[in-house]
Amino acid sequence: MQPDTEKITIRIPDRHLRAIDFLVEIDDFPSRSEAIRVAVRDLIYARTELVMDRMKKIEHAEKVLAEMKQFEEQYLKK
Repeated sequence: MQPDTEKITIRIPDRHLRAIDFLVEIDDFPSRSEAIRVAVRDLIYARTELVMDRMKKIEHAEKVLAEMKQFEEQYLKK
């Protein structure tokens, strides 16, 4: 185990634990802990990418709204 790890306690549904145990039993992972570490890592990478994409879309939308407001002020106000 890496020195920068911390032990935590989690509660997961029994069916998920059975699935993890199955993956360990067929040697897909060496232990429950490793399976959960991989799952957490993969979740973080996926969610980080998703959040970054959302932030880029929000920034783009804000830019478009600002441009629309500027256009309105310049051409539509009397």
